[in-house]
Amino acid sequence: MSFIRKNIENLEVDPFKQIGKDWFLITAGTGEHWNTMTASWGFMGVMWGAPSFICAVRTNRHTFSFIEKSEVYSICFFDEKYRSALQFCGTRSGRDCDKAKETGLTPAVIDGVPVFAEASRVFICKKRYSEMMKQEAFTTPETYEKWYGTDPLHKQYIGEIVAVYENE
Repeated sequence: MSFIRKNIENLEVDPFKQIGKDWFLITAGTGEHWNTMTASWGFMGVMWGAPSFICAVRTNRHTFSFIEKSEVYSICFFDEKYRSALQFCGTRSGRDCDKAKETGLTPAVIDGVPVFAEASRVFICKKRYSEMMKQEAFTTPETYEKWYGTDPLHKQYIGEIVAVYENE
């Protein structure tokens, strides 16, 4: 693992590709006790004058309890060769298996936050705001029905990106 801290102002990224097409892992907890999950929904930009990443976690996900208890979390992006590992982490629960063992991903810690040694880019995020989505807030009922008909709503987390690392 040879992560190099980068200046976020020099970061060049296509968020639509990196988030929506390439996917990422949301990881929270400690170096000894953590969980991770795959996501393909999120936002990056500026909020309250700071670079920020917004992610959403359903309340029934194992990662939910970890991110609720943590002040910080990581967002890890990977090269395409790790697609099957991300697929696994998005379809299996950490309640039932050891995701690192099953995928071959190597847990590591940067700035006290769990990450993965194979990640190509890591955002360390400090939670600044969280809120449950509400059914009555949807302005188009078809959006709610399509994505939440029988599934729990997401809780959104706005995290200030306090550090960016790239694996070189």
